[in-house]
Parts: sequence; structure tokens; C-alpha cells
Amino acid sequence: MEEDNRRGIAICGSTGSIGTQALEVIEANPDRFRVEVLTAGGNADLLIEQSKKFKPNAVVIADESKYTQVKDELWPLDIKTYCRAEALEQVVQMSGVDIVLTAMVGFAGLKPTLKAIEAGKQIALANKETLVVAGELVTKAAAEKGVNIYPVDSEHSAIFQCLAGEFHNPIEKIYLTASGGPFRGKRREDLLGATKAQALKHPNWDMGAKITIDSASMMNKGLEVIEAKWLFNLKPEQIDVIVHPQSIIHSIVQFTDGSMKAQMGLPDMKLPIQYALGYPDRLSSDFPRFNFIDYPSLTFEQPDMETFGNLALAFEAMKTGGNMPCILNASNEIAVDAFLKDQIKFLDIHLINAKTMERCTQLSHPTLVEYLDTDSEARALAREIIDTI
Repeated sequence: MEEDNRRGIAICGSTGSIGTQALEVIEANPDRFRVEVLTAGGNADLLIEQSKKFKPNAVVIADESKYTQVKDELWPLDIKTYCRAEALEQVVQMSGVDIVLTAMVGFAGLKPTLKAIEAGKQIALANKETLVVAGELVTKAAAEKGVNIYPVDSEHSAIFQCLAGEFHNPIEKIYLTASGGPFRGKRREDLLGATKAQALKHPNWDMGAKITIDSASMMNKGLEVIEAKWLFNLKPEQIDVIVHPQSIIHSIVQFTDGSMKAQMGLPDMKLPIQYALGYPDRLSSDFPRFNFIDYPSLTFEQPDMETFGNLALAFEAMKTGGNMPCILNASNEIAVDAFLKDQIKFLDIHLINAKTMERCTQLSHPTLVEYLDTDSEARALAREIIDTI
């Protein structure tokens, strides 16, 4: 029997925006990749459809109420079907998996990522919260196991691409670019009545609801700042954010000689996904090509940290260190969920995050158990604050 040299991919969060685009990349490169594992939260119908098409070895549906539906549909195809979060932590360790793409949203991505690293699997990281919450733990575990973490966020992928061939050269500074989101140029008073529909209307990127709201509040960029610290071993003063409304330059590295490298392209998440899965090779694609004539000017602005206070909170959390980024992330997940459910106003997200950071127990070097406890405490505090609004 001929040996299968394709990379076995486990996609944690296959029914989300990143997961579905990753499957498009895999489908376009059948000689390079095979789907080994698919997991989803509660979208059983799409998970079943994906599984019938890509025939993975195993699937996990986190929502236990959907387990029977998924199992019955996939049983004739001899696809192993599991449910609940514990199963997710086990399937990422399966022998046929070479790369784990963590495309889940939020804190839920931490434990599966750590389990995958423990098993020596390479990581394609789209779940920024993993490094935001426990960057010290995750990077240490990856170093001990010799595991590479390939960034999937377009900004971190851009930095990673700019560093190719430069890893021995020290970085002076990096610039993460931000589109500014749907509220770019607005003042705080303009956002007093900001609606969910307005916040979900991103000008350049097609993303899930939580990430789109984070982009509107600039929390997404704040989380990326913290993630960059751990991915590239940087000090807080080496990281800057610049608003670039066209989203063509995805990020910039400045070296100690003053020269700068920028990675450019149209805003399409399939490109950084493909780069992470195929690294170190650049695989050919039919993605649309950038045309300079279509963009006669590329512009840049300073971010408004007063209006978009969540970005300032993220810098503060990064500088404080310890479990403070974990506190901020947990609070933000609760606050964004409340906003999406019309329970609070848009500007309340920042208020809730700031108050939770003030009140939550701070630890300088948490263990995994302490991170989990911090997450629970911060969520409970955020809910209490919401109840008072």
C-alpha cells in the first residue's frame, strides 16, 4: 500500500469562519492535506455536511444534545463520533494528526491547544485567546516539546512572513495594522447609541460575530497585541498599533538598522491559513491578486485610545502581566455576549472590562489551575457588573 505523505489536519472549530475557509484550502490542495479530525460547538448540520464531504477519522460535537444526530448520520461512513469538551482534548492527540488548527473562539481553545502540544502536534493558531490567557504556559510547553506555533491571524502571519530569513536578526519594533472597524473616526459621544447591526458591519473582513464586535471596539487588536508579545518574544514597548483603513498592509517589522518589512495582500483569511498549514512552502493558489492601480493611496492613522478604551486596557493588561490578560479576556467574552443579546450598550463593554480588571484577584505567575480559576472568577464578576447596569 502506498504511503500517504499528506499532512493530517485537525480543525478545532470547523464550522466557524476560519474553519470553513481552512476546508476550502484543504479541498484546493488534496495532494498536500487530508482532514483527520473535525470539531464543532453546536452546528451539527454543517459538521455532518463537512464530514460527509471530507470523511475525517473522527469528529466531536461539543453540544451533547446534538450527539445522537451526528453519530447516526456518520455511523454508515465509519467516522468515530464523540461529544463534549473532554473528547476534544483527546482527539487532537490522535496519531494521524500532524497539525492542529485551533479555530475555536475564546477561552475554550486553551486546553485543547495545550493537549495538542503535549502530544507533540504542530499548532496553526487562529485562537488568539490561547496566548492572551496563558501565553507564558503555552510558549513554555511548546518550547519543551519542540512544537512550532504557526500564526493564522493575518497580522501575526504577516509578522511571521516578514521574519522568514531574519530570525537571527533582532526586532526593534513591530506595527500591527488595524482597519479601525466600522466605527473608525467616531468619538465616544457618537457611539452612545451604537447598535449591534452597526457594530457587526465590518468594512473589510468577513468574520464571526464575536470577533467582529471585538474589531468594532478595537479589543480584537488589543488581544493581538498581547498575542504578539508571546509569539515573537517581545517587550510591550516593542509593539505598536497603527490604523490602516484599506487592510492591504497586514503588519510591519522594523529591524535595528531602521529598515522595515511589510507583508501585503488583499484581505483574505485563506492566504494566512494556507501559509500556516503549508509552511515552509508557499502553495500556489487562485486567490484574487492585489492591483496597485485599484488602491492609489494607502493611508495610516494613530488609534484613538480614548474612544476605543479596550485597546488601552489590553496594553495595560500586557504590561501588568500575570493573570491580568486572562481577566480581561474573560470579562470581554461575557460583555460581548451581553451586547450581542441586547443586554448592554456598546460602550458598556469597556466599562465592564475596566471594572473587572480592578476587582479580580491578581496573580503574577499562575498555574493552569489558577488560570482556570481566574477565568471563572472574572466571568462571575463581569456578570455581577452587568446586573448593575
